[in-house]
Amino acid sequence: MLFLIVIHHTAIIDSKAKISESVDIGPYCVIGPDVEIGPNSKLYSHISIKGNTKIGKNNEIFPFVSLGTPPQDLKYKGEKNSIIIGDNNKLREYVNINPGTTQGGTITRLGNNNLLMVYCHVAHDCHLGNNIVLANNVQVGGHVSIEDYAIVGGSCAIHQFSRIGNLAMIGGMTGVLSDVIPFGLSLGNRNNLVGLNLIGLRRARFLNKDIKILQKFYDIVFSNQNFRSNIENLDLEMKENKYTKIIIDFLNADKKRPVSLPENIK
Repeated sequence: MLFLIVIHHTAIIDSKAKISESVDIGPYCVIGPDVEIGPNSKLYSHISIKGNTKIGKNNEIFPFVSLGTPPQDLKYKGEKNSIIIGDNNKLREYVNINPGTTQGGTITRLGNNNLLMVYCHVAHDCHLGNNIVLANNVQVGGHVSIEDYAIVGGSCAIHQFSRIGNLAMIGGMTGVLSDVIPFGLSLGNRNNLVGLNLIGLRRARFLNKDIKILQKFYDIVFSNQNFRSNIENLDLEMKENKYTKIIIDFLNADKKRPVSLPENIK
């Protein structure tokens, strides 16, 4: 079987770039020497990919996306860094992703099956998992971690070093200053926890019995600000449930970070 690389005559591709079979590169794209692009990926037009940027297979990259330009961090002094992007991602118009810095491990990562909508920015040293949706104009600060299946609403700003857990949802126009637990729903001018992402759990085909366990866990643990003590006082069965354990492990992974809590709890 013959596979063709289709490159528009106006595109500028460095001879050292590694372009796989069946890649379609549209008009006025600029690809640097240390770039790798996996099979069956499509670049529409006016796309800039620089630096040590590795892109997997079946990715769809829309006009005016910029990948691999230096981090917007005054501490960056030109050290070697990289972006690693997985498979089956859609990067819509004007998405910008910066590579890492020495302070954060030098790598910015994006997993598989993600949708980044128009004007999203992902800063240096971020780690984004799989099946994530960032709606229009989401701004992700440096060193942020977003776990699988999270959804972030439009025009959110996520503070550097924040963590957003598995299957969490952030409401639109929310300023995220504190970590959001897995399965949590967080929103507000400055994010507060308002409950569980029940719609997301049902869409993910969670069983009703598991949702009820998570709801009971939430009601007990976040009844007041002493959530860590409340976890210690849970019975063993609830502590060891496979879904509550995901939340507990998330909270224990970084005890220095502030955690999004319900508003007005005592």
